[in-house]
Amino acid sequence: MTYRAPVADIAFTLKHGAGLSPTLAQNGALAADDVDAILEEAGKFATEVIAPLNTVGDKHGTPLKDGNITMPPGWKDAYRSWSAAGWNAVSLPDAFGGQALPHALNAACIEMWNSASMAFGIGPVLTMGAAEALAAYGSDELKRTYLGKLVSGEWMGTMQLTEPQAGSDVGALRTKAERAGDGSYRITGQKIFITYGEHDLTDNIIHFVLARLPDAPAGNKGISLFLVPKFLVNGDGSLGARNDLRAHSIEHKLGIHGSPTCTMVYGDKDGAVGYLVGEENRGLACMFTMMNLARLAVGLQGVGIAERATQQALAYARERRQGRAIGAKDGSSAIIEHPDVKRMLMTMRALTRAARAICYATAGAIDMSHGGGDQAKAADARAALLTPVAKAFSTDIGIEVASMGVQVHGGMGFIEKTGAAQHLRDSRIAAIYEGTNGIQALDLAMRKVPLEGGAVVRAYIGELRNTVKAVQANNDPALGATGARLGEAVDSLDRATAWLLGQVNEAPQAALAGATPYLRLFGTAAGGCMLADEALAALRVSAGEPAARVAVARFFAENIAVQASGLERAVTESADSVNTADAALAG
Repeated sequence: MTYRAPVADIAFTLKHGAGLSPTLAQNGALAADDVDAILEEAGKFATEVIAPLNTVGDKHGTPLKDGNITMPPGWKDAYRSWSAAGWNAVSLPDAFGGQALPHALNAACIEMWNSASMAFGIGPVLTMGAAEALAAYGSDELKRTYLGKLVSGEWMGTMQLTEPQAGSDVGALRTKAERAGDGSYRITGQKIFITYGEHDLTDNIIHFVLARLPDAPAGNKGISLFLVPKFLVNGDGSLGARNDLRAHSIEHKLGIHGSPTCTMVYGDKDGAVGYLVGEENRGLACMFTMMNLARLAVGLQGVGIAERATQQALAYARERRQGRAIGAKDGSSAIIEHPDVKRMLMTMRALTRAARAICYATAGAIDMSHGGGDQAKAADARAALLTPVAKAFSTDIGIEVASMGVQVHGGMGFIEKTGAAQHLRDSRIAAIYEGTNGIQALDLAMRKVPLEGGAVVRAYIGELRNTVKAVQANNDPALGATGARLGEAVDSLDRATAWLLGQVNEAPQAALAGATPYLRLFGTAAGGCMLADEALAALRVSAGEPAARVAVARFFAENIAVQASGLERAVTESADSVNTADAALAG
């Protein structure tokens, strides 16, 4: 069973969960009908062109020979058709050929590309991030030479931080940059785990590389960002000589086999020619423009793989007959009739939709932050608060849902033939790259929750309480105990947040011990309330399959949100059991 883009579900969440209406009003030139048309076309491309290549990419991989990588059959044509259709340029600046459409709309498209094939979808994400960073920090000359082709997707971009000794600790990197007499730099060193570091999809690849100048301060404050093209570009825009860089090796990975993950070597000869982006020793600020967008996109990978795994599990459960359900008269029943399977399928659907809503809401906040005044400032703070949740909660969900998909398939799920196993293998990386989920939890607990003395998170919790009140005021019996259970979850989040704010400065080790369960608690309370908002909206406008949305919101509240009290206790009461566990970990 292959993937079919759930365009109607995505459109409803985008409009009623992510709050696209204010963004559309701010954009001015885009109407709701335009959104539907764009999503319909994106869904068609994802379903008909990219999705059939997913298994091809998994089986073929990206073999490296004589420094060149051959992408899987059909991928080059698909990518070039994709970029020619303008999909790379959806939210990028119109001054350089982009369409300047909302990030929330692009987020919905990114979900579909990654549902169709995670290995395909991750490459363009990096190109989009490279274009955003160059637009924000690049010189006019660099923009004239490179930005238009990155925006169009004619050239792809990479993001290069990691080295053997410098993973999450970026300040430990050793790649060197030497000033040249012509204003350029010479880059020498090695980078590892570089996604799409080499491939044959485009004629040029534009690498964004972090490196250290000889007189740079130690640590994070001494890092600069450089644009390093695979091929140098002549004054007339044509490609010139090959730069002094190469893919040394290709990684053999658990999943996303169609995505080339390379070890890159710079400076076999005189050093690779690089051009400074931004200011010397201020490279991390530039790179974080790429990283924050990539973190949201990786969260959307979690949503995408969860959606595809759910679709496949549902189709299998409707067809697979095994055992006789209670009340069935004779013969075997489809396994979807058995309560345990039904519970798994509902869990998959509810978690997927909650993660989608969180990611789209984060993208919507990014859109609103591009306005002006206090509203934009508040939206920027909201985006900062939600980004680590979108990345970590959604990618955890991707793994869990893909694993449940294998379980629904039973023994057939453990067999590669069905494709369920590939979803689980592919999903696993998303919790690791672009900042591990533990790093996201640390960021949320230690940096984002204390923003403005806790005012940002308290305001957000206040909005969740408004949702709870709206649910409790609705008399539809189909909502069951949704209001009560969500109220309890938000109370748990409120208390855990107050505890965390008290620990960040006074007992940071205790705050760190509770960071991961706190992020899960945050995602659970927020996701549950967002699903309830969607259910109320569906009832109000009599659209978006109201009965189905109510059922999903109720299931989440009564079966998943009830875990909030346990997560609260893990945050507020478990620090000693974590921080005094050395004896159990010794030897």
